[in-house]
Amino acid sequence: MKQARLNRLFGPDGKCFDVAIDHGFFNEAPFLSGIESMPAAVRTVVDAAPDAIQLTVGQARHLQSIPGGKPALVLRTDVANVYGRELPRTLYSRMIEEAALQAIQLDAACVCVNLFRVPGEPEVGEQCVANILKLKPACDHYGMPMMVEPLVFRPNAEAGGYMVDGDEHKIIPLVRQAIELGADIIKADPTDDVSLYHRVVETCGGTPILVRGGSKASDEEILTRTQNLMDQGVAGIVYGRNVIQHESPAGITRALMAVVHEGASAKEALAMLTSN
Repeated sequence: MKQARLNRLFGPDGKCFDVAIDHGFFNEAPFLSGIESMPAAVRTVVDAAPDAIQLTVGQARHLQSIPGGKPALVLRTDVANVYGRELPRTLYSRMIEEAALQAIQLDAACVCVNLFRVPGEPEVGEQCVANILKLKPACDHYGMPMMVEPLVFRPNAEAGGYMVDGDEHKIIPLVRQAIELGADIIKADPTDDVSLYHRVVETCGGTPILVRGGSKASDEEILTRTQNLMDQGVAGIVYGRNVIQHESPAGITRALMAVVHEGASAKEALAMLTSN
């Protein structure tokens, strides 16, 4: 049943910090910084004890082979080639076969699937919708929660290489589409004006929303942004590079967990980090 898996993903307070280390799926060399050795990267994050770790079918074994208590597995189900500074002639977003069943076999608590809005590339958005339409009934059949990740890209000529658009007027309708398609959880970008994020929360209508970390940021910036987002009613965060590329992945994870679960201020979390 979905609720049992959601209970593994979210803490008793209904909050979640998911560390994404699925970046190797996308065939981009810069994405591998900090995760060159996946066994070491997974162990580092596990030791820091976030709520969940996002991995692919080929790397989930590094988490699930660890005995005893550990973070929940969020399984990435789709692979795309839309993140490069120079885009190939044909773009795609493809979902793994029998994604919900593979998630069950890997004892995942949730699956994650993209919903792209790429300027000038409507076919990629169509593929994402088709992926979700296929995944939704399978997830319902197996009782597997489906996390949909709406991503609005900036034009590649303007900002090539995985640069997202933080315009709330573009984020909100794409998030709403993900809700209409049946998302059990939303994973979305922050808005450029973070103080407006309550509007994104509102459009989710009670479906929990986890906010992506985006580009690498300073400790103060990422902690302040996280506090601001939590204050506006988000259910948690999904950060990747701001954890795995940090000089102390365990330290920043503990600081962010304090903001997400303990209501710590950015100042208090920063003090925890600098005292380590």
